[in-house]
Amino acid sequence: MPKETHRATDEFPPRPSFYQHYVAEPTKEFTVDYKFELVVVPVTDVDRAKAFYEKSCGFNVDVDHTGGEEFRVVQLTPPGSACSVTIGKGLTDATPGCFKGLHLMVTDIEAARAEMVERGVDVAPVRHMVNGEWTPGPDPNHGDYESFAEFADPDGNTWVLQERDYSAS
Repeated sequence: MPKETHRATDEFPPRPSFYQHYVAEPTKEFTVDYKFELVVVPVTDVDRAKAFYEKSCGFNVDVDHTGGEEFRVVQLTPPGSACSVTIGKGLTDATPGCFKGLHLMVTDIEAARAEMVERGVDVAPVRHMVNGEWTPGPDPNHGDYESFAEFADPDGNTWVLQERDYSAS
């Protein structure tokens, strides 16, 4: 069986075994880090989506650039994240609303949900699994990857708040 791998340069420690992937031994050592930095999220109305992500979700606007009437790129970064989202015009042919389950990792899911609700985001109640069934509220032990709350942007792209490294605010 191939061994579990984790590179020493990774920012976070290995995830629990049910999240790890088994890979074959590399035939060549990697010499460059590959950091996932950007996801292009398809939207119909760039201004409406920008307002939602910036004002309602609290994402920072890193870039808002227009290159003519058929091209616009808006890059936004969630607070504390190393990965950003880009919305815009002329960026993708993906159908607006087709992204399902983009994850935002948070250290206190109840506080994160409360902040978003206060900002006007319709976030589903926090829930967790017990014996394969959804149960209201956060995992009682605040276990990593055990508590979830979902919301959607104006186009129907869905997001999941997921708790990891719990620390009560």
